[in-house]
Amino acid sequence: MRRWLPRSLGARTALVLILGLALVQAAGLTIHALDRVGLQRIVQAREISARTFVAWRTALLAPSDRRATLLADLDLPVGLSVEVDEHPLVRGPMPPPSPQVVRMFRVDLLALGPLRMRPREIRVAGHGTDGFVASLRLPDGEWLNLRVAPPPPRPWHSESFLLAFLAMTLAAALLIVWAVARLMRPVRVLAEAAERLGRDVNAPPLDEGGPSEVATAARAFNTMAERIRRFVADRTQMLAAIGHDLRTPITRLRLRAEFLEDEEQRRKMLADLDEMEAMIAATLAFARDDAAAEPATPLDLAALCRTVLDEAADAHPEAAERIAYGGPERLTVRARPVALKRAIANLVRNALAYGGSARIALSPPEDGTVRLTVEDEGPGIPDCELENVFAPFRRLETSRNRETGGAGLGLPIARNILRAHGGDVVLRNRRGGRGLSVLVTLPA
Repeated sequence: MRRWLPRSLGARTALVLILGLALVQAAGLTIHALDRVGLQRIVQAREISARTFVAWRTALLAPSDRRATLLADLDLPVGLSVEVDEHPLVRGPMPPPSPQVVRMFRVDLLALGPLRMRPREIRVAGHGTDGFVASLRLPDGEWLNLRVAPPPPRPWHSESFLLAFLAMTLAAALLIVWAVARLMRPVRVLAEAAERLGRDVNAPPLDEGGPSEVATAARAFNTMAERIRRFVADRTQMLAAIGHDLRTPITRLRLRAEFLEDEEQRRKMLADLDEMEAMIAATLAFARDDAAAEPATPLDLAALCRTVLDEAADAHPEAAERIAYGGPERLTVRARPVALKRAIANLVRNALAYGGSARIALSPPEDGTVRLTVEDEGPGIPDCELENVFAPFRRLETSRNRETGGAGLGLPIARNILRAHGGDVVLRNRRGGRGLSVLVTLPA
């Protein structure tokens, strides 16, 4: 059943309200129809009873040779027929009319009235579920035979009633859809604001107007966003201070290392200091995420990928033959150029460093998403580590040791940048153990 339910909260709310309205309308129509049926039956019974008495008086007072003519001229209602015959219509054992018919048509009234107006004999039998037949003997021995078979009642007397009902229901459904859309708008705005905050921590605050519940939620969201911004700013400031304070002793150590007489020790010490500076710079870059403040502009993603590969080929001429691009000549997306180039460059750099090759495959937009794949021909990564490598400073000793360089921040930085664009990056091993495949998704 869940497959047939709408996915959005607004659509589900509107569906429930419309179904509830339909059920209430159906119940109201049923009650109206039952009341109308009961009323029509009462009216029919009263009219037939009155006309029956008129037909009896006419037959009683008219000369025997004119009874048939006078009875034929009577304006009888639908469901009542009278005739004069020498023989009664009710003969032999016949079922009596039901108590409901007796109560409705007051069959007992046939035996009431002045003595001279009463029939000499009355025979009554049931006829169908809602009717009866009666034979009344006249003074001269003839019989007045009555057939009462009222037509079925019409719950909808007016032909335009159902059309008016459908029009009213449609108008109510449209009103429900409009009202639910208006009520769900703050929820949609809140979701969009949360999406913007996930991409840009400095996104503008929400408007705190509207109903009290919406205003309360907006204030809570703005407070949360402000706390997140303050936390990020405090963390960045702390790391910047640590980096600044560490550079001073590193500089002093570098100067002292220059005065060492042992050439081998001086070389090792300077290499360690270079590595420390590189780690500090990478850590500060990861913490600051300066690219988040860069404005998004339309850019040619295909050209950007080719540029990254060309620069990688220049930096690694020995691997130039194993660097390739496959995809369209042009593909425009809206992104932050410097940040996106840094993310793709990190992925290509990892592929060359740990896989010995880098091939970018770019696919045209599909379902509002652009897919970019970076493949290498290295040993791959154990399946249990495919997600762990995105943790800061996480490196796999079997293939990603210090000899290859880096501080274990390339993949985390790339993921932060891509998620800030509304996309993501995941790793998966290629079939047959032929290397690693990095799948990047971006909004088209």
